[in-house]
Amino acid sequence: GHPEGYTASDVMARYWRMKGFDVLHPIGWDSFGLPAEQFAIQTGTQPAETTKKNIANFKRQLKMLGFSYDWDKEIATTDIDYVKWTQWIFLQLF
Repeated sequence: GHPEGYTASDVMARYWRMKGFDVLHPIGWDSFGLPAEQFAIQTGTQPAETTKKNIANFKRQLKMLGFSYDWDKEIATTDIDYVKWTQWIFLQLF
């Protein structure tokens, strides 16, 4: 991934913190999608394995750049708790 898209929210979070505000600056990983599925087909690996490695690598890179995310509020769309609630909402709607 490219960190450019993450810079603006980090700048704003830092600005408001310096002004004395409490800032919620979470990070989330949209872990599903065609690239993950295609890579799994091509390499014969489970998407869960490669997705977990990719998230860890990108997280490491963001931390090295010093982004001020609230890492305690991190979520990935592959987390079982996330999937559970997504399925619940879907069932309520349909």
